[in-house]
Amino acid sequence: AMATRKASGAVLDALGPEMPHLIGGSADLTPSNKTDIEGREDFQKDTPEGAYLRFGVREHAMAAASNGIAVHEGLRPYCATFLIFSDYMRPALRLSALMGQPVVFVFTHDSIGLGEDGPTHQPVEHLMALRAIPNLTLIRPADANETVEAWRAALRRTDGPTALALTRQGLPTFDRTELASAEGARRGGYVLRDAPSGEPEIILIGTGSEVQHALSAARTLADDGTQARVVSMPSWELFEAQDEAYREEVLPPEVTRRVSVEAGATTGWERYVGLEGRVIGIDRFGASAPGETVMQKLGFTAENVVENARELLR
Repeated sequence: AMATRKASGAVLDALGPEMPHLIGGSADLTPSNKTDIEGREDFQKDTPEGAYLRFGVREHAMAAASNGIAVHEGLRPYCATFLIFSDYMRPALRLSALMGQPVVFVFTHDSIGLGEDGPTHQPVEHLMALRAIPNLTLIRPADANETVEAWRAALRRTDGPTALALTRQGLPTFDRTELASAEGARRGGYVLRDAPSGEPEIILIGTGSEVQHALSAARTLADDGTQARVVSMPSWELFEAQDEAYREEVLPPEVTRRVSVEAGATTGWERYVGLEGRVIGIDRFGASAPGETVMQKLGFTAENVVENARELLR
């Protein structure tokens, strides 16, 4: 198991030597955000050649400074904090989108799954709040390979900012010999595992840490003879940018039985599950307990996905 924040750190270490113009840092959460690049010095008065920025606990100023670096051109800035603290930087984040600046915002500890830090640090409405900002692309990868693709998409984008929502907790790295390639993440949503017959009766849609539950649920349903398709949808914005033919290939309009699962506010998922679908999410504050316990108690389990699917199939 590998947390997507850890996978992101590995991506940054790999990018460092290839992209000396990639410069960034964290708001005093470097060990947690995994954003320092191996072999790089801090940018300080005595080390002006350094390429890692220690922004301090000042999220708004960090985002504003990153915007300034992007506007100057020649460098590709990224900055990082916990997803919950995206609220502190929202005005500068919004301006980044308004100005069309290619800043990468790295947000770790992306759900109630972070556990013991409790409800003050557990994001609930934040994924939807970020999706509401025009011209901001949000990507919430489901495993280490999708995280690589998330960074690829972020760095290829030149006309606006990208936010990455990454886990604190370890996630399984999917066996891509059995499942679709993670390259599908570049398109925002893709069929990770199709119904064995290729004709799904129900579609299970997940993002980030909940995709594993959609997969487990599909396998359980298959034992009942139910044809379930699993769609990983790391980015609404990238998915909406695809043509209608592709979107309908992934989510055939005639398959109206759908369940979405994401450890965040449920608002907005109706657009993908429709009026007959089920949305598994969280519309309350979290709780202080081990992450796995909080997730189970609040319904983020394969069993709950199966139960919702079976109710729709009755």
